[in-house]
Amino acid sequence: MGESGAGKTTSLRNLDPATTFIIDADRKGESWRGWKKQYNVDSKNFFQTSKVPTIEKIMEKVDKELTSIKVLVIDGLSTIMVDDEVERMKEKGYDRWISLAQCIWKIVSDAPLMRDDLTVIFIGHAQTDRDENGFEFTRLKTSGRKLDKLTVESKFNTVLLAKCIDGNHIFETQANRSTAKSPIGCFEKVIENDAAFVVEALKKYEDGEE
Repeated sequence: MGESGAGKTTSLRNLDPATTFIIDADRKGESWRGWKKQYNVDSKNFFQTSKVPTIEKIMEKVDKELTSIKVLVIDGLSTIMVDDEVERMKEKGYDRWISLAQCIWKIVSDAPLMRDDLTVIFIGHAQTDRDENGFEFTRLKTSGRKLDKLTVESKFNTVLLAKCIDGNHIFETQANRSTAKSPIGCFEKVIENDAAFVVEALKKYEDGEE
């Protein structure tokens, strides 16, 4: 998670296109030179949509059929929530917020149930709240209080906060007035924003390798 321009999408640059599938919910493409040659519909590793039913179908297809894919990226979760909210604007009452929470919760809940050799990366915008005393806290930006209460980050064992500091794009891996977190001893507190490095480090950690 991170603010716009923090390097979230750019962190995907070193992933292997042959084993990576990107769902571009933001529909803005990737942000590094030559990405269109790496990721496109013809290569069957790229699709642009923010519609939850379509995303669920792609997740199922990657899980069951496209077994050569080892990393599935859903970029970005915040856009999926906003677009779903806009589509539900004609609905009346509290029920639309329940439906919104259910559809997002289902996506993040289904990810851990996919095959063991598949890593799923969700990308979303961050929101920094400030109280009357000036205390700041950063979390994943969500739509509606229902999702705030559910705490989407609780569904993940690794949450990285993307930041740009003095022109350097980094990930914070541990809570520092934020919901960032990672397995104990897996990462330094600050690492380069490289998703390929993160995926490899987590694999080695889970397998007990140094």
